[in-house]
Amino acid sequence: MTTTEPSKTGPTLASLDPRDGTVLAEYPIAGPEEVALAVERARAAARWWSAQGPRGRREWLLEYKRAIASRADELAFLISAETGKPDEDATLEVMLTVSHLEWAAKNADRVLRRRSVSAGLLMSNQAAYVEYQPYGVVGAIGPWNYPAFTPMGTLSYAMAAGNAVVFKPSELTPGVGVWLAEVWNSLGASQPLFQTITGDGATGAALCRAGVDKLAFTGSAATGRKVMAACAETLTPVVIEGGGKDAFLVDRDADLDSAVDQAVFGAMGNAGQTCAGVERIYVHREVRDAFVHKFTAKVRALTPGTSVTSSYGPMTLPSQIDIVRRHVEDALARGGTAVIGGEESVGERVVEPVVLVDVPEDSTAITEETFGPTVVINSVADLEEAVEKANASSYGLGGAIFTGSRKRGLALAEKLDVGMVSVNAFLAFAGIPSLPFGGSGDSGFGRIHGADGLREFSRPKAITAQKFAAPLNLMTMTRKPRDIKVVKWMLANVQGKL
Repeated sequence: MTTTEPSKTGPTLASLDPRDGTVLAEYPIAGPEEVALAVERARAAARWWSAQGPRGRREWLLEYKRAIASRADELAFLISAETGKPDEDATLEVMLTVSHLEWAAKNADRVLRRRSVSAGLLMSNQAAYVEYQPYGVVGAIGPWNYPAFTPMGTLSYAMAAGNAVVFKPSELTPGVGVWLAEVWNSLGASQPLFQTITGDGATGAALCRAGVDKLAFTGSAATGRKVMAACAETLTPVVIEGGGKDAFLVDRDADLDSAVDQAVFGAMGNAGQTCAGVERIYVHREVRDAFVHKFTAKVRALTPGTSVTSSYGPMTLPSQIDIVRRHVEDALARGGTAVIGGEESVGERVVEPVVLVDVPEDSTAITEETFGPTVVINSVADLEEAVEKANASSYGLGGAIFTGSRKRGLALAEKLDVGMVSVNAFLAFAGIPSLPFGGSGDSGFGRIHGADGLREFSRPKAITAQKFAAPLNLMTMTRKPRDIKVVKWMLANVQGKL
């Protein structure tokens, strides 16, 4: 189901421009029967896709990449309209989408082809191999904050791994999901390898129960738990990306200008609606005042609003506004200070920047995902304390460390309990297709992107082939006493080495 025409017989949902509430289009709400039918069609398409072979799949996906790139302005316009983000941010999202699609297409065969592994001394008569086979049909439930880049981290890697995909985009951004499927279908494939089904939460729940072989979800941790529960009914494996509360660490010898520039982008970009965005900043106390001075000066220069040229746009999800307001109120009530903005910054559509300092670590502004253009800056005695406070979160998605020593930055990165860290940069890991993306704790589990992302949507298979008769024939009911003696000698020898 990839039509942009409203259903003539069933319920529909409206896609709205969050900048002014304009209805952009209406889309059908797929029910359980329609979802199940899409999965059934995908299963036949998966067989066709498998028959294309690694080279054929590569060429199809590269053609898909070229088709998206040739219509980049069209996609960026649609992303901007459905999310409210500025044109430049939407264009950057398209660029990242195309980059990851290309990497997946070009590297799938290398990563997933059969490879030899050591059989070990005891089984030296065997040749041992590992190969990766597609699941078959992968379902994806996408988010609204990055409606092309984030889901395509599942869709493109799943397709490159040999799977058919059924995509349920967020009800806030159905048009982007429909567009991605329509561009694929415009290539002339004879089978519906990529299908988009539009709908609300009930449609997503139906996809969980529709018989997909694996499901990837991006959204809140609370909804992720519901997805897992639904998939557990049929033991359907899942990939969960449940958001974050990422920390940004600044050492006393860091390049403050660079750190400030990256931190402002990480905290305020996309109106703070980035799962791996900057929500907590821990600064060495010796440079805390200088950092806050530079940071606030840059934030004051921002021009949020509903224009396509605004620094950032409105809140895409209206209910998120109340969460932002609640977190700001709690931080101030607990003794924190707003050096920019405050409760009055939370508007009907647009939230003006809010910069909070000296906020207690048990405030909801520290412990819960805010997902808005607000940030907390707290001082620490050293970066060891910063790491300790960063790790106190239930989330474990990403983080950033700014320090004068790359070696020290890498050592500190190992101590952060997150899935991804950038040293002297923000979010660099998301722009590098060869790196895996994902977290732990309330941020979920599983990985997209990179070789790990390709393997995430593949089943590993172990294969052996006997090369010659075994010197020790142990896999028989008539073992020789001599062979058991040799085994006992080997065990004793191993004990001695230990």
